[in-house]
Amino acid sequence: MHFRWFTTLCCAHASLLAIASLVSQASAAVDLPAELAEKFTRDVTPFVSKHCADCHDKEEPQAGLTLTTFAEAKAIVPDREHWEKVLELVSSGSMPPSDQPQPPAADVEKFTSVVQAIFDHVDKTSPRDPGRVTVRRLNRVEYNNTIRDLFGVDLRPADDFPSDDVGHGFDNIGDVLTVSPVLMERYLAAAESVSSRIITPEAPQRPNRFLSCKYVEPAGSTVPQSQYRPMTSEPKESGIETGPFFTSYMMDADGEYRFRIRCYTSAPKEQKVTVAILACGKDIVSPAGDGDIADLAGAALSGLRPFRVIARQEVTAREQKEAQNLEFTIPPMAGIERMAVALVKPGDGQPHVTLHIEWFNLEGPMDTRPRTHRELLATTAADDEAKSREVFTRFLARAFRRKPTADEIEKHVKYVASVQSSEQLKWEAAMQRGVQVVLCSPKFLFRTEPDYDPENPNVHAIDQYQLASRLSYFLWSSMPDDELFALASQNRLVDDLDNQVRRMLKDPKSQALVDNFALQWLQLQRITQITPDPEKFPNFDDRLKASMVEETKLFLREIIQNDRSILELIDADYTFLNERLARHYGIIDTMGNTWETKPRREGGQQLRGREFQKVMLGPDSHRGGLLTQASVLTVTSNPTRTSPVKRGRWVLEQILGTPPPPPPPNVPELDKEGAALTGTLRQRLEQHRENIACASCHARMDPLGFAFENFDAVGAFRKTDGSDYVDASGVLPDGRKFNGPAELKEILKTKAPQVRKALTEKLLTYATGRGLEYYDKPAVRQIVESMPAGEDRFSHLVLGIVRSDPFMLRRGKETQP
Repeated sequence: MHFRWFTTLCCAHASLLAIASLVSQASAAVDLPAELAEKFTRDVTPFVSKHCADCHDKEEPQAGLTLTTFAEAKAIVPDREHWEKVLELVSSGSMPPSDQPQPPAADVEKFTSVVQAIFDHVDKTSPRDPGRVTVRRLNRVEYNNTIRDLFGVDLRPADDFPSDDVGHGFDNIGDVLTVSPVLMERYLAAAESVSSRIITPEAPQRPNRFLSCKYVEPAGSTVPQSQYRPMTSEPKESGIETGPFFTSYMMDADGEYRFRIRCYTSAPKEQKVTVAILACGKDIVSPAGDGDIADLAGAALSGLRPFRVIARQEVTAREQKEAQNLEFTIPPMAGIERMAVALVKPGDGQPHVTLHIEWFNLEGPMDTRPRTHRELLATTAADDEAKSREVFTRFLARAFRRKPTADEIEKHVKYVASVQSSEQLKWEAAMQRGVQVVLCSPKFLFRTEPDYDPENPNVHAIDQYQLASRLSYFLWSSMPDDELFALASQNRLVDDLDNQVRRMLKDPKSQALVDNFALQWLQLQRITQITPDPEKFPNFDDRLKASMVEETKLFLREIIQNDRSILELIDADYTFLNERLARHYGIIDTMGNTWETKPRREGGQQLRGREFQKVMLGPDSHRGGLLTQASVLTVTSNPTRTSPVKRGRWVLEQILGTPPPPPPPNVPELDKEGAALTGTLRQRLEQHRENIACASCHARMDPLGFAFENFDAVGAFRKTDGSDYVDASGVLPDGRKFNGPAELKEILKTKAPQVRKALTEKLLTYATGRGLEYYDKPAVRQIVESMPAGEDRFSHLVLGIVRSDPFMLRRGKETQP
């Protein structure tokens, strides 16, 4: 057994090496125009010799990168990943390091234009490659959401599953979503638990609730304690005497009920006495209008509004011994909170009447099987096998997220029939077992995308059911809804793609993009593990931590659902605050005024309580955008102090998409260098950068981080750090200077193309469930360029992604590596 596993792993490793070799060979075989080859020899090779060779020769190359072995243009193509990084660093001014002689701008322009032209030529002449289709299982969030939308009930069984591994920053990456024996056990347990909740073979007994009328509302010390409680139509001020009498009930919105009262009237036989049954609740559907209410009696009537008159019925019993039971059917209805009985006013000229009521009785719901049972097993067929076939035809299409084959349907029908026969089960109990089988099927647990045209040699489109699943799991982290299924079944989804994307982004389920994409992209899950020093930050607590994250989530939801510009991620004139977080920020109202704002902006409402409100930020505000939100500032700090390094690295990685390499293994962290470093934090970092192994990366990170030094380790604004005034100035590697976050944001906004590209790469990685490769570069460039000039709306970015080759296409037989 162990030998077999070892052999399998070796074969897999050999396959990966073979794929890598094929990629290198294919790239190296690209035929470059003679003009590009000449320009490489003339402009790139001398540049490397003069400005890069000292640090990146083949003897002891810095960062493990050798640049002196590339004698001709086509040699850089197989090593494209490194050369893309070189291109990025040289064009941004990060390389050569600032303490080395700097090349003339004209030389930099020639170097970068030639290298970029080589890669552009490779991209244009290489065959389209949408990447490999990854068979990936549903992660925990996707499993819970799929169960919710498949059955219409929020059970969350995956909360007991092992944690999902993370790859490329996200927990939906197919390569790391393995299936362990423990997870298989949890799948089986979840399938059994879910099926037992949604199907009830033996219907429970109907609830039947009786309540003596002396205990119903209106209540008080004057309520008669007799067997029958009187209610008069006389215009008195007391609801205890005039009603309507009512009581609270918890009722299922989709259930039918029977409401009964036992009563009689003491009115003369010739006088008609009518009662009205009222369903009351603030969200009641089709409430009664003034005209319908005008003929009802009772001082308590106005306090019950809004309500709906369910029925009216005449009372014929005139003595207690003849008391009658009046019965009313309450159809399925949302919003019922109370049931009430009112007297209808006597006609003009007739005397007032008195109704005597003994009890209220509510029976139901009449069908006690859960709604999921009724909907899932709904069928018009007569015999059990035909019923199973009808149910599975409908259910498998949703569970497998595609049209099931006839063979798949028949296998499940036969399984249910065999279980029903061998174990003498009712059909409902056998179907419960059949649902368990479906929930354990790889076709449910995995997002499989079989190629229905496997012999096609060319890149071709995935089918429309697969596209519907890619869309829904990208934007909702869940299965497609009925509209997506309908369009896929009619082969109309591609034609309606733009409308569907915009609809899905506005749907509340797009909150999944905030919770599952954005929080991972911004690395904010780590805030749950952060505990700032309580002595230094005594005001920090769990409520403040939760408010910090909620601000970021509401801010991102505003951008996604209201289709705002992605550049607002860098700077915005609004945010969302509650009283606790506003106090932390020093903001006092919804116009963003602080105690120091002079003159104050008019129209602001004071922030009170835990509810979040949109707050407009003035031009003098220290906040605006992600970079100055307390959640980000806290997660990029140390427990006892700020960390310009972490904050600068975060900006490089998450906003600009240019992460620095990891630090050399032999260089100690700043806090571990002890007494060797002295002075302010800025001075200690300058001493730390004197180590040549640290200088180049810190020259990129530290200035960005120092821009936010006016914010302490929990994101509160400050002007001093201890006894020293905060210095938030910095100089970027390209020579641009700034002082504070506002000026840095203005610089970052000039890097809009880089910001778009970074976010595109992150979102495309999340959407496809795989890391991006060299062959994805053209798709990324096309997505960025497809965004309309001057507009950076979030929907434009998403539309570019869902129409890209990696999202819409699959490899053909001859493009498989």
